[in-house]
Amino acid sequence: MAATPAKPPAEKLDPAVVRTALILVVGGLAVVFDTTIVSVALHTLAVQLGTSVAAIQWVSTGYLLALGIAVPLSTWGLARFGGKRLWMFSLAVFLAGSVGSSLAWNVGSLIGARVVQGIGGGLMLPLMSTLIFQAAGGKSLGRLVTYVALPALFGPILGPLIGGAILTHLSWRFMFWVNVPFCVTGLLLAWRYLHIDPPARPGVGKPRLDVPGLFLLGPGIVAILLGLANAGTAAGFAHPGVLIPLAGGAALLAAFTGYALRTSHPLVQVRLLARRSVASSSAVLFFSGFSLYGALLLLPLYYQDVRGTTALAAGVMLVPQGVGTLVSRTLVGTSIDRFGPRVIALAGFAIVAAATVPFALAGPHTSEWLLAAWMVIRGFGLGAVVLPVTVAAYIGLDNHQIPHSSVLTRTAQQIGGAFGTAVLAVILQSAIAAHPATQADAFHVAFWWSAGFSAIAVLLSLWLPGAQQTPEPSRGSAPGQRTNSVKVLESRPAEPHVHK
Repeated sequence: MAATPAKPPAEKLDPAVVRTALILVVGGLAVVFDTTIVSVALHTLAVQLGTSVAAIQWVSTGYLLALGIAVPLSTWGLARFGGKRLWMFSLAVFLAGSVGSSLAWNVGSLIGARVVQGIGGGLMLPLMSTLIFQAAGGKSLGRLVTYVALPALFGPILGPLIGGAILTHLSWRFMFWVNVPFCVTGLLLAWRYLHIDPPARPGVGKPRLDVPGLFLLGPGIVAILLGLANAGTAAGFAHPGVLIPLAGGAALLAAFTGYALRTSHPLVQVRLLARRSVASSSAVLFFSGFSLYGALLLLPLYYQDVRGTTALAAGVMLVPQGVGTLVSRTLVGTSIDRFGPRVIALAGFAIVAAATVPFALAGPHTSEWLLAAWMVIRGFGLGAVVLPVTVAAYIGLDNHQIPHSSVLTRTAQQIGGAFGTAVLAVILQSAIAAHPATQADAFHVAFWWSAGFSAIAVLLSLWLPGAQQTPEPSRGSAPGQRTNSVKVLESRPAEPHVHK
């Protein structure tokens, strides 16, 4: 048997690809910051606009539902109009929604402007990943994903901090003006530097919108998200306002799956879930919602309700987690290409689970420095989770399949985040009812559940591709063509490029 050849030296990232990633990340930061900033302001908005907490919840729910409808449309929009045009349109829509939100005169106008924001954000989030990975052409995905993940890593940490500072020292309207510099800068950079890619592949007519698929998939996602949003405010999951939307949404998603398997050009190619890389990353991203978004519900509430801090101080206490995430970013990104996604994600979820346990044991007077140290460790684990799972979703895919994988994984993460937040909210409410005199004990129960969800994700990570993964041959690939480590097969020239 011939000796195994030595691995070639790591390929350098193409500077044009890096510039493309940074241009797109500028706009992506606006979406993620906006979502996390608003999450800490609902009480203030209810007071300032003179409305109920139930009504003000629609500021977040309306945005979330619009996001759910727009995400699947990104695949058709990319093929129909091209990446640059769709990206600039999405940024412009999000900018318009942000300005409208800042000028809202009552809760109804604010909800309407947030729906506009949701449409723009829903197109941008999957489109950003798609364009960056297409531009990469399958090279050095581990290092490249450190740019793709920047909004997801920064937003949940810095968003609450920025939101708390604005609410403490400025008007709530400035929360939405934070997005404007990102949107304007992103539009100018995209207009100047992104290549004007053709709307459709050569020899292929303009794609038609899959209307039946849209009317099944869009409402299905919306119904599930609505049911999960109601779960946090209704009497748990047994309430009709939760069960009926969840059941209806599940039925619509099942109907879309059957329809998409029978049609040749569905809105989203669910057949990609037959690939191990896409299916495993979608499942792991679903449970990462419990670890990331569910815990982001618990941690600020723990500092405010148990330790008596302000909203701004609670945001500051989340900063160490962001520090840990940044520390892991470079190390993990370069390791994915060498070891594969499975090992890195296993270690990341194990670290997250272990670093959540101290909060399940902490009391009102536990050392803040000790908890901050555990937050750094927890952040390191979160960074080691997001990056490899994102890479795994694109292993072995052609450029025209990447948008569909982006939608599948983004939807799984979105629903998983909503589900994880709703489940932990219900668990916390039940624990508070059982321990009315000692809120610390109630939070202990919720943190144990959060650690348990991370442990389940450890097991799911065993399903992810490992090192030296050889993907299935793609259409248009030469016979016997193989890839090194976790690189993607490239069947067409990468797009979009950046003018040099």
